[in-house]
Amino acid sequence: MKIKRRGSAAWQGGIKDGKGTISTESGALNGYPYGFASRFKGQRGRNPEQQIAAAHANCFTMALSLILGEAKLTAEQMDTTTEVTLEQVEGGYAITAVHLTLTAKTPGADQAAFEKLTALAKADCPVSNLLKAEITLDAILLG
Repeated sequence: MKIKRRGSAAWQGGIKDGKGTISTESGALNGYPYGFASRFKGQRGRNPEQQIAAAHANCFTMALSLILGEAKLTAEQMDTTTEVTLEQVEGGYAITAVHLTLTAKTPGADQAAFEKLTALAKADCPVSNLLKAEITLDAILLG
């Protein structure tokens, strides 16, 4: 099976004074604004690193749900936060690190088994495989 999804971006102006919009074919984002200030100056607004962080959290959590099911476990609740690090490097900027933090309530799981299953999910998640940065994970199993 091959699935294709589309997203688009438009931009007008220079790098610092320009403005852009992003959209997804699903309509979840439709002409959503982004720009230099939201990416590099900490101002409110969308930026690629936030989108990657959200996509990675989504992908990892779904992959873990599948892997837990294969292990005959079901999470009552999973909350994943992803931190993407953008750094200035020689020749420009690069995403140098990604850190996932998962908190989950999964009845029947012990910490050792849970960590093994979360490591599998991190390795199997298509977004993890797309990124070249070091990806780390903290997996917290709630009682």
